[in-house]
Amino acid sequence: MNLIIRPVARNDYDQWLPLWDGYNTFYGRSGPTALPEEITQTTWDRFFDESEPVFALVAESDGKLVGLTHYLFHRSTTQIKPVCYLQDLFTDQALRGHGIGRALINGVYERAQLDGSSRVYWLTHNTNSTAMLLYDKVADNSGFVVYRKIF
Repeated sequence: MNLIIRPVARNDYDQWLPLWDGYNTFYGRSGPTALPEEITQTTWDRFFDESEPVFALVAESDGKLVGLTHYLFHRSTTQIKPVCYLQDLFTDQALRGHGIGRALINGVYERAQLDGSSRVYWLTHNTNSTAMLLYDKVADNSGFVVYRKIF
């Protein structure tokens, strides 16, 4: 597979959107629980706003987008350098197992290092066992449990 990992471009929207929708469907955000269009549009706009610390990479093969990852930088109370949070990762379901996810993660690693980040981390649902097989190969499981309160 001829794979290119690159920053998302404004003219990628029509190919990015089905991947974004697939990601949200995977996590149960479809139908009545779908993200409002305003969130999708704001997320897209943030990728191109220089004042925002939110970024996107896409995986392209033969002119078609086959994966995406979104990441952001933030401060930490335990270190000086910024921390990189890999927030979203999704690949075309028909192409899973071809190294796209690994390539996208490595792309985030490269960007994080170039931007002076000292760490990349992400969360996944404990039922996402297929992805965790990859994650266990490319990163360390910190053992932390996530708690949240939604308002």
